[in-house]
Amino acid sequence: MSQYNPVSDELIQELKIVLGAENVKTDPDTLDRFKTDEETDPRFMHLPEAVVWAHSTEEVAAVMKLANRFIVPVTPRSAGTSVSDGAIPTFGGIVLNMERMNRILEINEEALYAVVEAGARTIDIQNAAKAKGLLYAGDPCSAESCLIGGNIATNAGGNKAVRYGTTRDQVYAIEVVTPTGEITTLGARLKKKTTGYCLEQLIMGSEGTLGIICKATLKLLPLAPYKADIAAVYDDLDKAVTLVPKLLRAGLEPTSVEFMDHNFLKSACAYSEISLPHNDGENCYLIVSMETFSEDEADSKMEKLAEICEESGAIDVLEADDRVWTVRKNCLESTRPLSKVAQSDDLVVPVDKLAVCIEHLMAEAKKFDFTMYCLAHAGDGNLHFLHMKGDMSDKDWEEQQEAFHAIAYPYVYSLGGRISGEHGIGAKKVRALATYTDPVELAMMQEIKKALDPKDILNPGKVLDVY
Repeated sequence: MSQYNPVSDELIQELKIVLGAENVKTDPDTLDRFKTDEETDPRFMHLPEAVVWAHSTEEVAAVMKLANRFIVPVTPRSAGTSVSDGAIPTFGGIVLNMERMNRILEINEEALYAVVEAGARTIDIQNAAKAKGLLYAGDPCSAESCLIGGNIATNAGGNKAVRYGTTRDQVYAIEVVTPTGEITTLGARLKKKTTGYCLEQLIMGSEGTLGIICKATLKLLPLAPYKADIAAVYDDLDKAVTLVPKLLRAGLEPTSVEFMDHNFLKSACAYSEISLPHNDGENCYLIVSMETFSEDEADSKMEKLAEICEESGAIDVLEADDRVWTVRKNCLESTRPLSKVAQSDDLVVPVDKLAVCIEHLMAEAKKFDFTMYCLAHAGDGNLHFLHMKGDMSDKDWEEQQEAFHAIAYPYVYSLGGRISGEHGIGAKKVRALATYTDPVELAMMQEIKKALDPKDILNPGKVLDVY
């Protein structure tokens, strides 16, 4: 295991020279603020020894060079919205904040691209593009708080992934600081290229373990002027989730297909102070969104969509207005008053296996004492199971989580799925990744990490074990 040095007074002084004293903090209150991200279980929180803010790629590079010289770990941090402990300083050291590198440098209407710094908020990028009649298609549910650098580092998915793909599909190029403090630009504003290894795709989704993303060139699209949103209400979970393959076979090209079980529907309606039709009982919602460039096409697709929903057993088909989307986006937040400690499982299976997976794992969960709710980006097979600890003891909670995952993870792999669709591995699923990943694939990942980060300085203990 890597041996790290404590953050020394000498290192602090050198950081202050590089970043300015006002951007280097070691006081207890600041350290306490950065001991966690979205993690709610205190057992997984770790205090950093210093928290620093960078304002340029050159400053990020300087921090990494110092960290390598002093052999001190660095945890890059975006907005801290990770639910996989990805921004927790597991081995102490330095937390490197990217939030002040937040400029939108260019929105190019002619060539359809944007250039942004890593700390730009996702919603600000979306709105800047929209103001020019364009679309930035990355749309994680945390868009109002998350930052683009974190989106790219975790390959965030979200509501529109079924049509437009995940974050990596929205990126032309990235400016990166390597684990050893070198600056490079990977990728290019091209439709295709075959010039060696596709390193930008390697860095994207690596969760800040192979490089720190400082700037990105993003793809933009013409903004479709017409939108058709429906909410199909079901009293039978199986009928709801088996709708998805039917939509895809019908050629409707939905932008998003979102599922809420009856538990999330109730809690999010109460939290949002919104009453939706049929939000009581055991009913669940399937929300389908489509975008078109023709009003006639939007109307035609809406009619076809409603027809398919009714044929599949929907008890009601409604227009999904802003209230419905507000409820959907508030699902996870709505459960915080219900349990101080919770864990969000992020699993992904082939779309045609979605129904059987939800049914099987919800049935298995009933054997345990924790409460489990289910959301899904149903159009791309991405499942979110929220486990709530409630009044369980720490011991029972930990044992039952482990027991449930011992059932769920191999089952998901047996369906051709994986243990993360968009939240990443972070520190939370390191052991699981090592257990269920093909040994040759795992060895390749380990060798890549060692080659790029020989001292295991950058975000150690995330994705892979320290070495």
